[in-house]
Amino acid sequence: MDLRHLRCFIAVAEERSFTRAAERLHIEQSPVSRAIKELEDELGTLLFERDRRGTRLTPAGVVFLQDVRRLFCTLEQARENVKAVATGHSGSLHVGISGCAIDPRLSDLLARCREEDPEIEIRLSEVPVPDLLHGLRSGDFSIGFSHTSDVGDDIISEPLWNVPLIAAVPARHPILIHKELPLDELVQFPLILCSPQACDGSCKELTRELCAQGHDLKIAERVISWDMMLTLVSAGIGIGFTSAARMTTCRYPNIVPRPLATDSATATTYLLRPDSDTPSIQVERFMRRLHVQVED
Repeated sequence: MDLRHLRCFIAVAEERSFTRAAERLHIEQSPVSRAIKELEDELGTLLFERDRRGTRLTPAGVVFLQDVRRLFCTLEQARENVKAVATGHSGSLHVGISGCAIDPRLSDLLARCREEDPEIEIRLSEVPVPDLLHGLRSGDFSIGFSHTSDVGDDIISEPLWNVPLIAAVPARHPILIHKELPLDELVQFPLILCSPQACDGSCKELTRELCAQGHDLKIAERVISWDMMLTLVSAGIGIGFTSAARMTTCRYPNIVPRPLATDSATATTYLLRPDSDTPSIQVERFMRRLHVQVED
């Protein structure tokens, strides 16, 4: 078994076709078929089922794919670590962040890390929650930040900070007669909500809070980015939701922030990390600074 066998296996598993896998790898189909046959002979089990409906992974193949992906993530991490050392760093830390969990406090934390540990390269990736969890399980991410604690038993979730949600309202909107927006009136207007795939935890909590008002929600649009929400609110299409800290960066003069007339509409930021791994020195240092910042 070598990396050539494993690359062929991943290509066939993801393409679900030997022909497309060969095209992806820029080789003939026969070497792909031979590599899979050699791999199955060595493992003593079939990895694929092939019939008129196509090519599918067997149960053994599904498990093997998870492990092979984890192996390649480890190899990629090793490659990044070597690059980091070659450029004067002593290691790297890959952090995954779901879009809604981006907070100004992260900027302060990263600045402190760069000042106190300049030899550690910190790489950030903004990803949807499902990709964040997959990356934590596969080893692609060392730690992550999210607004959900519904992450499974193999991921540790630690609450860090909790912030109230506020409304981003188009200027001259009739609901602006209120200094604090009553939810029972708010839900009678078109709303712009975050896509559950992008902002899983806070989106669920906010939707539950709004639905509790006894009205069907008038959802004008679901968005996956902060910029898109602001664009739609600025155009008068609906009312959006965010945190007060993020609204300080808003550059749209025709958007008015308003607090909600409730204390229960909040967003909690969680630190996520794999339960099975012993934290590396880089992760331990990062979390130590994070906890100091939370306590401050």
